[in-house]
Amino acid sequence: MKTAAIILAAGRGERAGNGNGPKQYRSLGSKSVLRRSVEAFAGHPAFGPLVVAIHADDRALCTAALGDLLPRVEIVVGGATRQASTQRALDHLQAGAPDLVLIHDAARPFLEGDVIDRVLQALHEAAAVVPAMPVSDTIKRIGENSHVLETVHRDDLHAAQTPQGFRFSEILAAHRSAAASGGQTFTDDAAIAAWAGMRVCVVRGSAENTKLTWARDIALAEARYGSNAMFPDVRTGNGYDVHAFQDGDAVILCGVEIAHDRKLSGHSDADVGLHALTDALLATCGAGDIGTHFPPSDPQWRGAASRRFVEHAARLVRENGGRIANADVTLICEAPKIGPHREAMVKIMSEMLGIDAGRVSIKATTNEKLGFVGRAEGIAAIATTSVIFPGSVPE
Repeated sequence: MKTAAIILAAGRGERAGNGNGPKQYRSLGSKSVLRRSVEAFAGHPAFGPLVVAIHADDRALCTAALGDLLPRVEIVVGGATRQASTQRALDHLQAGAPDLVLIHDAARPFLEGDVIDRVLQALHEAAAVVPAMPVSDTIKRIGENSHVLETVHRDDLHAAQTPQGFRFSEILAAHRSAAASGGQTFTDDAAIAAWAGMRVCVVRGSAENTKLTWARDIALAEARYGSNAMFPDVRTGNGYDVHAFQDGDAVILCGVEIAHDRKLSGHSDADVGLHALTDALLATCGAGDIGTHFPPSDPQWRGAASRRFVEHAARLVRENGGRIANADVTLICEAPKIGPHREAMVKIMSEMLGIDAGRVSIKATTNEKLGFVGRAEGIAAIATTSVIFPGSVPE
């Protein structure tokens, strides 16, 4: 199938600060934000036409940013809004009539090929596809005078990313209908698709696929490609935890409930694997341990899912500029058997950490009948994580 990509780069980036020009032309190391976004598609074998929508004043900036990629790229002048820029790019592609089109924000320069692959794969069955990540923060709805109106249930909430994929003819028709309706404003193309009656499918995005919105985002991105890029700040964190058995009928290990003749004792759900993983993540940014953030004396954590602890620790890592490279958990127990549940555990940990399953390892071993674990009095876990931070390392 003929597949095209549109990269939207017509914005002014006011929230990021205008002192150094539009954010899509800022340098991240030796390449601009725009070039890094375009390269994700130019280096992918699925794509034919690549269209970049730019501001009318930015042609020289775009030409300088793309350099030798220009033979692969068609440039169109965007409109006053993101929506208008997308429609102009779609209109430009109509002459070649691709079967599929992916639409991407230039301000997401850390796009990985596996996100593109998931979107393309889903387009075999769906007319519209959005990569998204579960929302881990508690969401508050705010009213007048900054008063909290309600806490929004977040279990079904996801943060949409790009590239969003569509069947070309259908998203072009949807954009034209929205423009003709007058007064319809949408923040992304999936919203237009849904408004037009297209069914939108969601696939897993990536925690690395962040959008450069604020000045701090750009500062962190620039630091990743700074002068110390030859010496990345790689940190390793270790975590250890143990929980005793008590009367019950199941244990929860690495996010998976497993039938057993007892359960683990603990203030939360006693997921010994995720507790060790939380400590390992916190160790990489000097953020204390699990008890610092989720004290067992606090009743709000009674029976809490340990996934919340891991997602909190992963968010702290990323707020400090870190990128999680891998996570390894070893479960030490005589029973239950871990092997039949390993795949499900890897999938859950991959989702909560926002990294590919290939970067997650879960192992199990016995204690050869020695000690409290060998006597089947409890389960222990050891976790190790590697996180890469921007900046220098000590000489």
